[in-house]
Amino acid sequence: MPNWALKSCCKHDQVIFLATIGVFTVVILALWRTVLLTPFKLITVFLHEASHAIACILTCGKVEGIQVHANEGGATQTRGGIYWLILPAGYLGSSFWGMTLILASTNLLTARIAAGCLGVALLVVLFVAKNWTLRGLCIGFIIFLAVVWVLQELTKIHILRYVILFIGVMNSLFSVYDIYDDLISRRVNSSDAEKFAEVCPCPCNGVGWGVVWGLISFTFLCASVYLGLVILS
Repeated sequence: MPNWALKSCCKHDQVIFLATIGVFTVVILALWRTVLLTPFKLITVFLHEASHAIACILTCGKVEGIQVHANEGGATQTRGGIYWLILPAGYLGSSFWGMTLILASTNLLTARIAAGCLGVALLVVLFVAKNWTLRGLCIGFIIFLAVVWVLQELTKIHILRYVILFIGVMNSLFSVYDIYDDLISRRVNSSDAEKFAEVCPCPCNGVGWGVVWGLISFTFLCASVYLGLVILS
């Protein structure tokens, strides 16, 4: 049975898991405004836009194109679908994928599956990308994941789980920050939250929805750490 109460925590693997997340968090915060993290920030933007696209497809809409810009912005052109489900899917979806990647890193098999799925997703999006920033991101990360995979399988450099964990932590932190920066600290009339406030009958403005989405994203981050400890117990 799963050790939901985390009795006898923390064992060696759990300590390594927590310590690695802690180190990655410090490194990410220290390098936040440097170009070194730009590719990983753009991957988060990619997952944000991909989540809009998935929500559109699942609600019987059509995705006409996806863009990711070098300034860490992005856009997904959709037609049809359920608009009030498509709008929050970007921020909440990227938070969910961050949690998924963190949990996938707890096991080599699931890390391989996560890397494979991410590679396939990048390959699919490569053919619907509307700008060269996204095309370059897709090609670059496909090559990066392939190199990490080869190192994992053919050498003693076993870093696949740590790469997946780093992308997961980066995605989770950037999602929370992005919600705060785009939706709470400054009011952008064209933001997803402001658009959602217009179509939602609830008496809540864009900032209010930003706070709600931010809390949900932070919950995803906390849940990923807790569930990771449960898996490793």
